[in-house]
Amino acid sequence: MTATPLTSTDLYLRVQHFYARQMQALDEGRFGEYAATFTGDGTFQHTPGTEPAVGPERIEAELHRFHERFRDDPVRRRHYFNQIVLDELPDGSVRSTVYALIVRVRPGDRVPEVWPSCVVHDILEVNDDRILLRSRVIGYDHLE
Repeated sequence: MTATPLTSTDLYLRVQHFYARQMQALDEGRFGEYAATFTGDGTFQHTPGTEPAVGPERIEAELHRFHERFRDDPVRRRHYFNQIVLDELPDGSVRSTVYALIVRVRPGDRVPEVWPSCVVHDILEVNDDRILLRSRVIGYDHLE
């Protein structure tokens, strides 16, 4: 699929704002709000080698399931998206490739831990009033 680099400052800012709101919802445990940023048939694959969750309800359920393992761990996570590259696809959607760092810290710790380092591959549906994710696949730098 051939892509065309996008140079629109307005779109770039809109995508940054979209990501900021989406990542803050995730970091604050508002999984329904995060899942609502996907299309009705949107796919989310955050763990390589697993089947993606499809649709906002399953995405939300997957996030609850994944975060259950941290139930007794007061870890706080902050997702930082940077180096966003946007390309228009022939169907009018936008491919977004993003470097992501996840910073973890526990109350009382003065030194945060950066883990993991990722590349996020998104397909965005952009219209005049909103951006939605059609798909997200996350690759981890420490995995082959």
